[in-house]
Amino acid sequence: MLLPLMETKKGIAFHVLVVPRSAKCGIAGIQNDALKIKITAPPVEGQANMECIRFLADTLGVKKKQITITGGHKSKKKTVAIEGLNREAVMTILSGILSPPS
Repeated sequence: MLLPLMETKKGIAFHVLVVPRSAKCGIAGIQNDALKIKITAPPVEGQANMECIRFLADTLGVKKKQITITGGHKSKKKTVAIEGLNREAVMTILSGILSPPS
């Protein structure tokens, strides 16, 4: 897995590539330097951003208020910051999701 994770004072940050109006929510791998996330919400009035935060909170096991979109509010490519998680925790969670079961 080659997802660049940036350490912050309060946690970790990384890029996500949001694919709105998908049939279902899920992680679709890594594209370039971003975690590709499919969500069902349309990119209208912040709905996709809210669903992105909800999905990441559920996936990473944190509260929604711990996740902030710090860049790309109106773009498919966003930067998200997660409070309270470190690099190892994020890598462990995402490795379990992105690695095919053996």
